[in-house]
Amino acid sequence: MNIELQKRTADHVRIYFEQTQDAQIDRMLPRSVETLEQALANFEQTLLPNASSYGRTIYADGRYVGDIWCYCIDPKETPNAMLSYCIFEKECWGKGIASQAVSLFLKDIIPRFSLQSIGAFTYADNIASICVLEKNGFTAQESFVEDGRESVYLEYHVQDRG
Repeated sequence: MNIELQKRTADHVRIYFEQTQDAQIDRMLPRSVETLEQALANFEQTLLPNASSYGRTIYADGRYVGDIWCYCIDPKETPNAMLSYCIFEKECWGKGIASQAVSLFLKDIIPRFSLQSIGAFTYADNIASICVLEKNGFTAQESFVEDGRESVYLEYHVQDRG
């Protein structure tokens, strides 16, 4: 399967927002945005000079299937950025698409933003997401309960990848 990361547009944001309203996805994807208007406003912020977030769309064999992004980008802080992703096309789950997308995205963002470390949160019961992150060199740092749900924090360190 050919996996590509492409530029995000407002149309992608609309599709992504609609697709991720699915109940099964909602249980696995922590949200900071509740409305399409908020999602579009956040997207507009990514287009500004010195934006602290950056995202791409994930295409599998020419079809838009998800998004990947980093936020809280700050090369002076540790971690230097946080990573998040979602494959919203369920028939694409379990096919290695997210693993390949994360790998491609890390190759893009590390030099682009001079990153040395990247963090990621996921729910502890989202084993697939934990596996994707671990395949890409992230290691679990801690687990905690927030809002009654167990979560895991993982981190990637560039110097550990030699």
